[in-house]
Amino acid sequence: MASSGTSGKPSRSAIVADTASGHHFLTIHGYSCTKDLPTGEKISSRRFKVGGHCWRIDYYPNGTNSAVADYVSLSLILDEDVAAGVKAKHCFCLSGEAEKIQAAGLTAAPVFTFSSRRSCFLNWYSTFIRREDLQKSKNLENDSFTVRCDILVVHGYRAQHAAAAAFVSVPPCDLQGDLGKLLETEKGADVVFEVGGETIAAHRCVLAARSSVFAAELFGPMKEGKADDGIVRVEDMEVEVFKAMLHFAYTGSLPKMRKEEEDVTCQHLLVAAHRFDMGRLKLICEEKLCEYIDIGTAANILALAEQHCCEGLKKACFDFLAAPENLRAVAATDGFQHLSVSCPSLMVELVAMSPVQR
Repeated sequence: MASSGTSGKPSRSAIVADTASGHHFLTIHGYSCTKDLPTGEKISSRRFKVGGHCWRIDYYPNGTNSAVADYVSLSLILDEDVAAGVKAKHCFCLSGEAEKIQAAGLTAAPVFTFSSRRSCFLNWYSTFIRREDLQKSKNLENDSFTVRCDILVVHGYRAQHAAAAAFVSVPPCDLQGDLGKLLETEKGADVVFEVGGETIAAHRCVLAARSSVFAAELFGPMKEGKADDGIVRVEDMEVEVFKAMLHFAYTGSLPKMRKEEEDVTCQHLLVAAHRFDMGRLKLICEEKLCEYIDIGTAANILALAEQHCCEGLKKACFDFLAAPENLRAVAATDGFQHLSVSCPSLMVELVAMSPVQR
């Protein structure tokens, strides 16, 4: 049956999903030690955020139940309380598999509804991989392997007008890319910074719009570090950290970092963000550093949080140290000795957390 209309042409419309996606890497170190867990027992990852929601991954080295006892099982858990269920797709794969395969897996995955603190009602990944196959796999190296979890959260759906759906495809805003190219090419640059002996050209208006400190330095009465030659000299900062901060100022995103260097880079960036009053960058660094809190890093990260007014990061450190075994182990590190000297006020709080010695 033809659709109505004086021209006799069919009408068109579209329903478009409003989604947000991302991925998380979970590395299982010391795999051989986890094989002793009974079937049905799990080890949970730390909480992470994708698509505006908090998640965790439950790892079952000997399957979720006796029917899958020969398998490694995985389960995605919505690790927060929500009034209404969260609709999402997800897929797991061993890190290193082709991105096209990962994308295809997420596309083929059904949309499940996750309720508070629970997984979806059907776990496709109770048979993620046979233990025998994993142990023969090249993905198991130095007694560890990494799993990638891709998540696509469906926030809702919207109708699109017929003409728009049929004839006009509006690309996403490319302001981020355009400003990134402006920084890269230095076209129209009107200020030069010297950091660690290297000069970097930038644009006053962009920096002033992104940072009140830059605004005061470049347009206001604050002239600290500015020499007669017009070059702004930045002291006490590594050039790569300054470049990363500029990249964020222009694009609103962090530059690509090597995974093994991400925690140290984020610590330096957090200090820079605090110094130049770039609040969102500081919070992003805080969020990332929460994932790196462990026995070896907790004291240094806690000192950083205390010295630069990072309440969220400080709470995450205290949450980790709330476990008596973690607090005892951290107290034996060199970083803890530095913490006691640099932030003596924290010692009172930490002592209050420790169990009473009898």
